[in-house]
Amino acid sequence: MALQSEREELQAAWRALAGHPESEGWRTIPIARKSPCKVLAGRHFPGNEEALLVGFAPTRLPPPNLLPQGRGFLVSREEVPGQPGHVWVALRRQQAGRLDLFAMMALDVLGTLEQLRDASNERLVEVFLSRIAAWQEFMRRDSDGVLSPEAEVGLAGELELLNGLLDANLPAPVVLKAWQGPLDGLHDFTFGTGAIEVKSTISPAGFPAKVSSLDQLDDTIASPLFLAGVRLALDPLGNSLPDTVSALRTRLAEGPAALVTFNTRLLHAGYLDDVADRYTRRFKPAGTRFLLVSEGFPRLTRATTPAEIRAARYELDLDLISGIPHQLDDVLAQLGLTE
Repeated sequence: MALQSEREELQAAWRALAGHPESEGWRTIPIARKSPCKVLAGRHFPGNEEALLVGFAPTRLPPPNLLPQGRGFLVSREEVPGQPGHVWVALRRQQAGRLDLFAMMALDVLGTLEQLRDASNERLVEVFLSRIAAWQEFMRRDSDGVLSPEAEVGLAGELELLNGLLDANLPAPVVLKAWQGPLDGLHDFTFGTGAIEVKSTISPAGFPAKVSSLDQLDDTIASPLFLAGVRLALDPLGNSLPDTVSALRTRLAEGPAALVTFNTRLLHAGYLDDVADRYTRRFKPAGTRFLLVSEGFPRLTRATTPAEIRAARYELDLDLISGIPHQLDDVLAQLGLTE
C-alpha cells in the first residue's frame, strides 16, 4: 500500500508539471522528505521528459561518459534554477522508455537512498549510481520482469546457501560481497582464491546441473572449489521466492549497507518486487550436498579438452557423482573462513 501511494504521489507530481510546451529547462516539485538527499520530481522542456533529480552536498561526480545510461533513461549532471548549494544529478526518462518501468526505477532508487540516512555524501553518490547501473543491467534483459522457471529455482538455491552461510555466523558483509552469481561471476560465491558454485534442482529423480563454460569447474582458476548441489522440493507448505527474499531482508535489516547490497544483487539477478505475486511456486529445502572439485571430478576444462573446442556448455547429473560429500563447516574451514 505504501509503495502504491508513493508511486501515485510521484506520478501526480509529473502530471502537475506537464503541459508547458513553450517552456525551456526544468520545472520541479520537491518530494521524498525521508531521503538524506534533496529530491525533486521534474520535467525537462521542451522534451517534456519525466525525471527524478537528486541533490547531493558538493562532491565530485564521474565524468559524463561514465555515468550509467540505459534503455529508456539517461543520467546527467544538471543545474537547477533556484536550488543552489547542491550537486544535482538527473535520472531522466527518454521518449522510448516505458513510464511504468521508469517510475518503478525512480521509486526503487529513492527507497535505496532512504535506507542510508547516516551515510556519508560520497557513499550516497556511490549507492545512487550503482543502483541505477543495476537497473541498466536489468533493462538489458528485455523481459517482462519475471524470472524464467529455471532462473527462479536457481535464485532460490543461491538464497538457500546464502542463508546457510549466515547461519554459520559468517558476517553478512562478507557473505554478500562473496555473492557474485548475480553479477555474472564465474562462480556464485567467491572467497579469496576459493569459490562455491551452486547448482539447484526441483527434480525428484536425478540432479541435472548445467555447467556454463570450460572454466566454471576448473580448480586451477579457483581453489579450493566446491560444487553445492541444492535440492528443493515443491511443497505447498514451503516458501515462495518472495517469502525467502522477505525473510532475508528482515534478517539483514540491522545493517543498512548489507541490505542495500542484497537488494542490488537481487536486481542484478533479475528479481523485481513489483512482480513478486507472479512467483507462486513454494519450495522446501530437501538437502544440500557439497562436493570438492579436484582431480578425478567429472568435468570439462580447457586442459582436458582438445584445443579446437573453444567453448562448451554441458550437463552433469550430480546424483551419479560418487565423491565424498563435505559438511558446510568443513567447506568453510578449507576456504579459510573458519578455524
